[in-house]
Amino acid sequence: INHPLYVQKEMINTANYLKHLPPSSSFVCRRWKSELCLSGVSQLHVCPVPLPFPLSHGTTTLAFMFQGGVLAAADTRSSCSGLVACPASQKILPIHSHLVGTTSGTSADCALWKRILSRELRLYQLRHGRRLSTSGAAKLLSHMLHPFKGTELCVAATLCGWDGGESDPGDCTETTKKLEKSTSGTLFSVGSGSPYAYSILDQGVKWELTVDEATSIAREAVYRATRRDAYSGNHVDVYHVSSKGWTRRNREDLKEEYYREKERQERRMRQDVT
Repeated sequence: INHPLYVQKEMINTANYLKHLPPSSSFVCRRWKSELCLSGVSQLHVCPVPLPFPLSHGTTTLAFMFQGGVLAAADTRSSCSGLVACPASQKILPIHSHLVGTTSGTSADCALWKRILSRELRLYQLRHGRRLSTSGAAKLLSHMLHPFKGTELCVAATLCGWDGGESDPGDCTETTKKLEKSTSGTLFSVGSGSPYAYSILDQGVKWELTVDEATSIAREAVYRATRRDAYSGNHVDVYHVSSKGWTRRNREDLKEEYYREKERQERRMRQDVT
């Protein structure tokens, strides 16, 4: 190619990436159990081929169960190295009417695989006349990501869903898969700000919480994380998944939580004085 800006040595050899791609017939969904209502999948791998720039990223996402269903919350800051790439990104993606997923990792990878998962779950529903369970969706996503082991794929997802009917709340648990290892629980937080979010969730989350109380705790946990983690911030999104499907609470600027925290501190100071 006779172009002054074309340099042959700087072109990336795509053969190193294509050799990891699986055949299109390797993604097969057979039969799944249906008892879990909150699941997560995580695949973190290192690519042997160096990239032209570092993919530094961070976030704060969380999800927990209570008597009213499953609540998921996340900040909206997308970062790239030391820069804020987008202050209003969407880190909680709806997958179907009763399932949402939080995303942590590379934004493009997370968005792509959530779309692929949504397509596969829709095909499963059309073929079998029922929705695939949350645990089945987590297993399916894990199997789809496994052939890309050894590439720069970075997807850490928490799937939050409702498997019960209108009257039956179903069994709500969580499974997180990280490097082929599963863990079950009722409360999870993923991302660079997760250690700070856990400090609020561990002491505030209870089974008998109302929806408003659970939303308040989730927003406070994200706020605390953004105060200490530079890669998290701007706004907070909250999704509530129940028997009627998922509902999105209004996106709120984190400065509103800052003002509420100031009011709580002033109230405590007045009580100490009196």
